[in-house]
Amino acid sequence: MSAATQHAQNTIAQSIATDMEAVNTVIRQRLHSEVSLVNQIAEYIISAGGKRIRPVLVLLLANAYGYKGSAHHELAAVVEFIHTATLLHDDVVDESSMRRGRQTANALFGNAASVLVGDYLYSRSFEMMTSLDNMRVMSILSRATTVIAEGEVLQLLNMHDPDVTHENYLNVIRSKTAKLFEAAAELGALVGGADDDAIAAAGEYGRSLGTAFQLIDDVLDYAGDATEIGKNLGDDLREGKPTLPLIWLMENGTPEQRQLVRSCIEHGDEEQFEAVLAAVTSSGALDYTRRQAEQAARRAAEAIAGLPESVYKASLLQLCSFAVDRNH
Repeated sequence: MSAATQHAQNTIAQSIATDMEAVNTVIRQRLHSEVSLVNQIAEYIISAGGKRIRPVLVLLLANAYGYKGSAHHELAAVVEFIHTATLLHDDVVDESSMRRGRQTANALFGNAASVLVGDYLYSRSFEMMTSLDNMRVMSILSRATTVIAEGEVLQLLNMHDPDVTHENYLNVIRSKTAKLFEAAAELGALVGGADDDAIAAAGEYGRSLGTAFQLIDDVLDYAGDATEIGKNLGDDLREGKPTLPLIWLMENGTPEQRQLVRSCIEHGDEEQFEAVLAAVTSSGALDYTRRQAEQAARRAAEAIAGLPESVYKASLLQLCSFAVDRNH
């Protein structure tokens, strides 16, 4: 990670350090269950850390609008629970064995336990939502969880399909990944007292930022370092996922490259990873994907141009840079 990227992370963390401590307290309190296995698996997942970008968005937007209450702590925890539930279910569907540098919960505890604890986290998050007694909050989050589920199904339909289009894939990203970013940003602006136009702008910020994050994840699956990104390189290829670098290569590569990618997507042929890596690198597919991520990050920054100047706005803008400059 570059010094500038590390500095950006530190600045963002410092601007909401007290709030994040409060969110972590809420997470610990709300995770508790009388069923020991629920506690064990939920604690295992939450303690893995991660970037916590989604709760960070809630906190930064709420603070950017001058919010002084504590509802944003509860909302940030809700968003993190929903995200964690999707990870548990994702890893089962994808048969993943590593996330954030550790064994996945399904690898350690089994698929059935992972799915059921994911269900518990979804249920707990909705229980927390209702305690806030705000129908707008309920509307944003219930819609988000529906869209995320649709995105998961869309991705499943796309598996091992080499004919997925650029637009179809972006639709999966907007549904599966960017939607929760969007909801988190909207919730922060909403609880901060922003008007409808500002809430919509916050949503555009989150949606575009989430898109940038996912596109860089697509790049890192081929050009990253497994110890830094915390998962096995080539997982997308093994799972037969037609991500943007492969889609671009299918549309713009040589006949030989297109045939290689088609075969690998159809069969999930990770043994051809080095050949595919050489193709996406030499053809410019990774560069193209990175440029698309940079464009999405610029859209995110433009969406909050009207936000009053503050350390929180500066942190939101730094997130745009971090999204495309990171190596994990």
